[in-house]
Amino acid sequence: MPPGAKPRGPLHRRTWRPDLAYVVGLLTTDGNLSPTGRHIILVSRDQDLINTYATILQLSNRIVRHPGGFNGSLAFHISFGDRLFYQWLTSIGIHPRKTLTIGALQIPDEFFPDFLRGHLDGDGSVTSYVDRYNTKVSPSYVYQRLYVRFLSASRIHVEWLQATIRNLHGEEGSINVTQRPSRRPLFSLKFAKKESITLLRWMYYSSDVPCLARKRNIAEPFLRGDLKSFRHPVEG
Repeated sequence: MPPGAKPRGPLHRRTWRPDLAYVVGLLTTDGNLSPTGRHIILVSRDQDLINTYATILQLSNRIVRHPGGFNGSLAFHISFGDRLFYQWLTSIGIHPRKTLTIGALQIPDEFFPDFLRGHLDGDGSVTSYVDRYNTKVSPSYVYQRLYVRFLSASRIHVEWLQATIRNLHGEEGSINVTQRPSRRPLFSLKFAKKESITLLRWMYYSSDVPCLARKRNIAEPFLRGDLKSFRHPVEG
């Protein structure tokens, strides 16, 4: 292969590299392996995310819109068949009906920041707001808050995320659980401002990494150290 050339065809879907690790993060959160043993499905309310995913995997499959997104909004759906890629995904720990059972995944350490960025874009959030709650005590008590969260219905998976982030980069975070009526609990790995900034800089290590723009835009002032950009609460 010529220097700098991108691998093409089905083989490139099973060769670890940064953009594939990002795709694995997306599939861990918003993906689904069908019982057919060959079909891989991604559903998201963000068409930009679906387009990025299709570009990385060199897919020309049709993107379908259907109800079922957040708060009843439209979601975008893309499906393709690749038995070898399907088997490769199962070999690293992604299986059909994974929502409640997914645990540790086999992600190479060097590609973990890319995987984590995909995980964030799939089911995570970046939230920032100016906290003026205590200005009644003193006008100077104004704080810029920042939180990064990773979500999963599997406690084992969230505990693995926490342990891996701690071992590779030092951030600890905290695990919280939300009890939902008539639904399984939702587990959240949450990082506050100082840890969030170092974590975001680890994930967004370059200006051209694949990512969801609306979440990157919230992180951007913290990446460049310009916190004067924020005036209103923002979440993505």
